[in-house]
Amino acid sequence: MSALEESPDSPLKKRPPRWSDIWLKNTKPLKHVVFAMQLQSLASKDPKSQTLIPHFANIDRTLLLSDELLLKILSKLPLSQRNPNSLVCKRWLNLQGRLVRSLKILDWNFLVSSRLVTRFPNLAHVDLLNGCLFSPRNSEILLTHRVVSTQTSSGFCSNWDLLEENLLPVEVVDRGLQVLANGCPNLRRLVVINASELGLLTLAEECLTLQQLELHKCNDNVLRGIAACGNLQILKLVGTVDGLYSSLVSDVGLTILAQGCKRLVKLELSGCEGSFDGIKAIGQCCLMLEELSICDHRMEDGWLAALYYCENLKTLKLLSCKRIDWNPGPDEYLGFCPALERLHLQKCQLRNKKSVRALFRVCETVREVVVVDCWGLDNDMFSFASVCRRVKFLSLQGCSLLTTEGLEAAILSWQDLETLIVVSCKNIKESGISPALATLFCKLKELRWRPEAKSLFSSSLVGSGMGKRGGKFFKRS
Repeated sequence: MSALEESPDSPLKKRPPRWSDIWLKNTKPLKHVVFAMQLQSLASKDPKSQTLIPHFANIDRTLLLSDELLLKILSKLPLSQRNPNSLVCKRWLNLQGRLVRSLKILDWNFLVSSRLVTRFPNLAHVDLLNGCLFSPRNSEILLTHRVVSTQTSSGFCSNWDLLEENLLPVEVVDRGLQVLANGCPNLRRLVVINASELGLLTLAEECLTLQQLELHKCNDNVLRGIAACGNLQILKLVGTVDGLYSSLVSDVGLTILAQGCKRLVKLELSGCEGSFDGIKAIGQCCLMLEELSICDHRMEDGWLAALYYCENLKTLKLLSCKRIDWNPGPDEYLGFCPALERLHLQKCQLRNKKSVRALFRVCETVREVVVVDCWGLDNDMFSFASVCRRVKFLSLQGCSLLTTEGLEAAILSWQDLETLIVVSCKNIKESGISPALATLFCKLKELRWRPEAKSLFSSSLVGSGMGKRGGKFFKRS
């Protein structure tokens, strides 16, 4: 073997590493040097100074800002610009997700897969109503009912509970609530349908700040889970909706609710059953309750007298009620709500004299009365409102049976009346205004007088050249 040949194990084959190899293998120091030069070039006041990188002006300079600082900047932008700004880059997309507080879920898999809580970690208001429904594909029929809309098949006429077969199973809804509760502990408002007691218990344990809840297809068992939400202040319960779904909320559930949610301020009962005992329990336990709304109720006779126990109630709303209380009981058992200030009636049947008389007797301390599109409110029915001596605000809309004489007979006894609104009440005629009623009009602070829709339409056409029997377009030859 010659002296120039080397064995594989010879130490002469291993040469020491060069400085260039070490420098290129670890580029982290080089990046720091380049970044420092860039910052120095930005801070330089000499306009002739140049950076080592020729296209540094095209580099995203927001990378120099922290996430907290950039988040504050993005939060100052108007809402119309936030969505376009989220398309700039992934970083801006993630930061934009932190700013979203309210969201309406349409795809349930987006929630169950945890993509929702990852994409929007700071959600406070979540609506799961439409997400809890699955619709048939390629359906051209859209069913809409106030708060919910869904696609349905052509054979829906054979089944009047349309949403029963399109609702997600209870177990699936509970699993989604668990994912939501674990990912959004600061949740404040939630809308959900077909949940169970276990799902709401999980929500109550994780989301201690939950203050507003809207629960559809509710029943007595589900209300046990709601009772665990100690900080709940606004609650809407929907039991049965004709044609969509049916569920039972009775006195048992209302009592459980009253004993658990004692901080309620606003309560709405829609399609719920019950009686005197359930409303009484709410009045005795929920001492902070200020607003009670009852929509399309199925309550037993005599429930109206239980409003006496709602000592701090300020607003009573009756919406779409086919009946009020056909048998309210003797007058000595009715009483009245001492703190009640506002009475709102909308799309209610006011044809039973006992019901209407008892209603105004319970609400005799009100200062604001609003009646919108109620059937059966004639002169005799409205005369029962004269017992309300403290009324300052009266609004009548769509009361077609009430006449000028009936209106005058009731409001002339209201010495504190300040505002009167009469719209689309066709039997209230201007020709029937008496001198006493005209004098009352002069004392009002606000008067909105449009009783006839025809006169309102005619006044809106003044100066337009229309409404003259087509004289402008169809001239006689």
